[in-house]
Amino acid sequence: MSFVPRKSLGQNFLLNQKIIKKIVDLGKLNNESTVIEIGPGTGNLTEEIIKKKPKDFFAIEKDINLFSQLNNKYKSDLILINQDVLTINWQSLIKNKCIVFGNLPYNISSKILINWIRLNNLNALFNKFILMFQKEVADRIVADVNSSNYGRLAILTAWKLNAKKIMDIDPENFFPKPKVKSSVIYFEPKRDFFNLKNSRNLEKVTDIFFQNRRKMIKKPINILFNEPSKIINKLNLDEKSRPQNLDFLTFLKISDEYENQ
Repeated sequence: MSFVPRKSLGQNFLLNQKIIKKIVDLGKLNNESTVIEIGPGTGNLTEEIIKKKPKDFFAIEKDINLFSQLNNKYKSDLILINQDVLTINWQSLIKNKCIVFGNLPYNISSKILINWIRLNNLNALFNKFILMFQKEVADRIVADVNSSNYGRLAILTAWKLNAKKIMDIDPENFFPKPKVKSSVIYFEPKRDFFNLKNSRNLEKVTDIFFQNRRKMIKKPINILFNEPSKIINKLNLDEKSRPQNLDFLTFLKISDEYENQ
């Protein structure tokens, strides 16, 4: 497929067939599977998914030139959607619980992930996600409490998803060759998770805390609450600790208190 990658869309296409096969095998697809591929690009992963003969296969491609070429080649094997993934109405698209694959554009990968986390019925719509990110972003997604990479992205992810890094991929496996390594992460939506009225409250709380990640948590607590000492006592917080010392469940409890004050 002849095509000039567009830097503005963060297009870097995976070429290594062994890695492509390993990624698709993670999905454990069969003829009952519903699959969505984000950004099929030149169709390298698409072809491997088609071999598994899923029951339903949707692919979302924003680039009109790629969309046209993919549609000509694969229109009998899948349903192609020419749309920005950030504007997709997942509830109307998905009829059966689905498996999502995606080599996500580096410039919007975090936004895409957070959009999914915001969905109230995430675990009803999706079975699993197998996604590729810039390694730096991936390390922040799977970071543990008390580590330097731990922050908003790890907390938001851990709220609704179990995430596991599968592998890092060197730049020479892509065209064009990116300047950084990539990583594949396997996600499964949690069946049970802490109930918040609005996911954006957790986003706000973590944003305020991690604006000053080296400062003691007393400052963000004072910003967020009318009666900060009451929250510190109720949640048994050490006001001298730093944001990276609090696990994701503590942030959920803080967000719950923020919603209900």
